[in-house]
Amino acid sequence: MTLFRLDSSFRVEGSHSRAVADVVEAAWTEANPGERVLRRHVGTDVIPATAWGDAVTAGFVGEDQRTPAQAEAVALAATLVDELVEADALLFAVPLFNFGVSQHFKAWVDLVITDPRMGPGTTTLAGKPAELVVVRGGNYRAGTPREGWDHATPWMRRILADVWGLDLTVTEADFTLVGVNPALDQFKEMAAELRAETETVAREHGSNLGRARRDVAA
Repeated sequence: MTLFRLDSSFRVEGSHSRAVADVVEAAWTEANPGERVLRRHVGTDVIPATAWGDAVTAGFVGEDQRTPAQAEAVALAATLVDELVEADALLFAVPLFNFGVSQHFKAWVDLVITDPRMGPGTTTLAGKPAELVVVRGGNYRAGTPREGWDHATPWMRRILADVWGLDLTVTEADFTLVGVNPALDQFKEMAAELRAETETVAREHGSNLGRARRDVAA
């Protein structure tokens, strides 16, 4: 068994998305002792901003006519897809930035899609178990004033579950800026409750990640 983990926060120390993903990974590791974790940190080892355009335009010319930048982008896209194909289960940790998807995660998705194995109608990853960790500084849940302001999670669900066909579960963490932003101090008790709830869900999802496939194989 191999778990592929992708982190997209530009923060390392103090990153809430990494912290929740750590809970998922720890539960997965406990359920799969000694198994491999393959990591990619697109928040710190970023996908070049020009890679997507280079990979797309490379598709319109022969391999012998590609520029060095185009060839490099195509090779990087292939490497990214190789990592997904190689893994038995997938873990994505993505923070909400400015009400939208992390640019680091979006750049990674765009480049992955340029690989022929991930084009329209392909089923390369269909049915593969995956966990998406979403972290938001405020509270965007139903009934809150910011309900509907999270424009990232629906898009990520669409890509991961509907376009790529992953067997997706999602752990959502809200109010992570409580204790950081004084304007949110009044929500400390609620934030603590939500944090405990998130960790419970993360542990459950991590423990179950890929279990159905193992049961079928057995």
